[in-house]
Amino acid sequence: MTRKQKKLCSQTLSAIIGWICSLIVLIPFGVILINSFKNQKESASMSLNLPKEGWILSNYHTVVQEGNMLRAFMNSTLIAGMCVIFCIVFSSMAAFVIHRRKTKFHSFVFYLFFAGLIAPVNYITTLQILKFFHLSGTYTGIIIVNVALGIPFATFLIYNFVTNIPIELDEASIIDGADTGKLFFMVIFPLLKPITITAATLTFISCWNDFMTPLYILNSSQKWGMILTVYNYWGFLSQDWGKICAVIVLTLLPILILYICMQKYIIAGMTSGAVKG
Repeated sequence: MTRKQKKLCSQTLSAIIGWICSLIVLIPFGVILINSFKNQKESASMSLNLPKEGWILSNYHTVVQEGNMLRAFMNSTLIAGMCVIFCIVFSSMAAFVIHRRKTKFHSFVFYLFFAGLIAPVNYITTLQILKFFHLSGTYTGIIIVNVALGIPFATFLIYNFVTNIPIELDEASIIDGADTGKLFFMVIFPLLKPITITAATLTFISCWNDFMTPLYILNSSQKWGMILTVYNYWGFLSQDWGKICAVIVLTLLPILILYICMQKYIIAGMTSGAVKG
């Protein structure tokens, strides 16, 4: 077997494995999508067969109206969006300062951020602190907690990318008269675009899919996001899998669209910080 034939066989095998792995993910989603357009009787089988009695679009209209999904979508967008903004800004500044100032104190702070990646969340203590500051059950409280949960991962991710930015840029900017704020926001932060998009997308997805944090902190169903609203609505539709599948599709669709649109940026951000240039 020639070298060219070996390469062709390797590429073919890789493609086959890739398609198999893709089908493992796509088939369950296909089942949910197809059954979301079936009536209660047909959807009970949860199969890949197309609807025999016609495609029922009213499932989506019903769950949006009865399940208050529009309100839940706005809540999830608000909480996840604000979390991304604060998390990216604070994490970028922290990663830049920790990397540039290599002192024992800043190394200690970096390990504190790293500990935040592996330390479990104590919701009882967190809830007591929020109650002390009268933030329990508020949008502000849930945003603060989500930002605190997202900063360690984003800081660790951005820190590895900052190592690729030469310190000579800092020196040149300072010589030109830039202070610390202008240096970061006008010179360094634009260069962090690939990794900040990566961190923002992953943070948004994590915050959107979070179940435990809003369950403990938000005491009003009017402030719940998509995940908790779906969980609350599940019992009401426990026998109607057509409507349940419609709710699941509505929950997954924004995240799926976001990931598809940002996929190239996520890959670029993850790989650009892996090689030191």
